[in-house]
Amino acid sequence: MTLLRTELGRTLRGHRLRQRRTLRDVSGAARVSLGYLSEVERGQKEASSELLASICDALDVELADLLAEVSTELRGPDGRVRPLAPAGAPAAQAAPAEETVAAAPVAEPEPALALVGATRAAHRAGGAVSLAA
Repeated sequence: MTLLRTELGRTLRGHRLRQRRTLRDVSGAARVSLGYLSEVERGQKEASSELLASICDALDVELADLLAEVSTELRGPDGRVRPLAPAGAPAAQAAPAEETVAAAPVAEPEPALALVGATRAAHRAGGAVSLAA
């Protein structure tokens, strides 16, 4: 099972590394401490929506695109949604194969997360953003 914060951190780090930017550079642009950004990237800290928006702005990545990418990554190779680890559970713990329950095949998978009514302009103007599952 993968924690949401782990996948968010992995995806943010991937964007930062593809841009060949340092933690120091991005933390300064996002106005977050270097240590905290490092913990977010390693999946050790839960990032608030405001913090995620600030990091996305610093990386010039749309928050909706980040969440869509994370949603895709949270799906297994067969397109089925993988369960998130419950709070407090180790991130690396996986269920044994014999305990896996097969779900009905899905022709067109729905996103695990959807960002409703969000644009970068709305965020900068103080507009509300809501998440729907």
